[in-house]
Amino acid sequence: MSAVQPDDPAGDWTAPGTYEVAPGVYRIPLPLPQDGLRAVNVYAVRDGDGLVLVDSGWAIVEARDLLERSLKALDCSFADVRRFLVTHVHRDHYTLAVTLRREFGMRVSLGRDESATLAAAQDPEYEPWGGLLIQLHRGGADALGREMLATVPSQHDVRDWDGPDDWLDAPGTVELDGGTWEMHPTPGHTRGHVVFVDPARDVMFAGDHVLPRITPSIGFEQAPAALPLGDYLRSLRLVRELPDRRLLAAHGPAGPSVHARVDELVEHHDTRLSQARAAIEAGASTAAEAARLLRWTRREHRFDDLDLFGRCLAVTETMAHLDVLAAGGTLRRTDEDGVHHYVTGQSSRT
Repeated sequence: MSAVQPDDPAGDWTAPGTYEVAPGVYRIPLPLPQDGLRAVNVYAVRDGDGLVLVDSGWAIVEARDLLERSLKALDCSFADVRRFLVTHVHRDHYTLAVTLRREFGMRVSLGRDESATLAAAQDPEYEPWGGLLIQLHRGGADALGREMLATVPSQHDVRDWDGPDDWLDAPGTVELDGGTWEMHPTPGHTRGHVVFVDPARDVMFAGDHVLPRITPSIGFEQAPAALPLGDYLRSLRLVRELPDRRLLAAHGPAGPSVHARVDELVEHHDTRLSQARAAIEAGASTAAEAARLLRWTRREHRFDDLDLFGRCLAVTETMAHLDVLAAGGTLRRTDEDGVHHYVTGQSSRT
């Protein structure tokens, strides 16, 4: 692995390397298997005579080997990693930390509100896609669920979901050798998602809460909240009320302003709520039907042009928007055999 490189926000953010994004802070993109995102950023932070890593990557050989080589550019090894601060319990953020801890003994910290998802993953009867299948059923998309089970491997190792060394209670602080970080609760993407702020370096480690180029999925977890989009929008408002910082996100290049991106995300969801309502007014009844009437990604893809996982997320995210509209009284929701149906009118649930 070559020496530390300057970060180029206009370059390919997924290219392997060790990129300095702030004094003593280094962005290390690691590969993801079977994922359109292609990479996840792990941030290595110099702290005293060791390192703290924000998020860890997916527990695959390719990610482990690349992280090891990337740390060598800092004249460090896994033995120098004192702690992982994990923003949320998704596989690409948590599982490599647990794997490395078994060998090197570093401390792993995770938000307490991820405990329900972690407990589900530790259940011997756990179905890795169970949470998604439930949501797809509610969205009227059982056929997509069956296709997922037939074509996507589960890849579940109970050891990947061993518990953290300590639970983080947000809001709060994290005491490091080099100073005190802030920690803020940002549920929505997952129930226990947190972001970390290093005031001295003027950066926010935003995990998947604020992404610079894409909109985060909402409520993609084993035990989603009742109204994950409502939680997410409140979390965006909370972050917008904090002092603005440089954005260090899990997927995408470093950004100059958390606030600027939050404003774009709020505008996106306002637009999406209007579009979701229009889809129901046009005759859609379920989230699956509404999702087919919408366009997706920055390229405005049609629903059928998305890959399988993208179609699944399109249904669940459409349902998240429809449920916010129903909770606010813009739509009326009824449940038939566990499938959510929506019409215009006052909110009512059965």
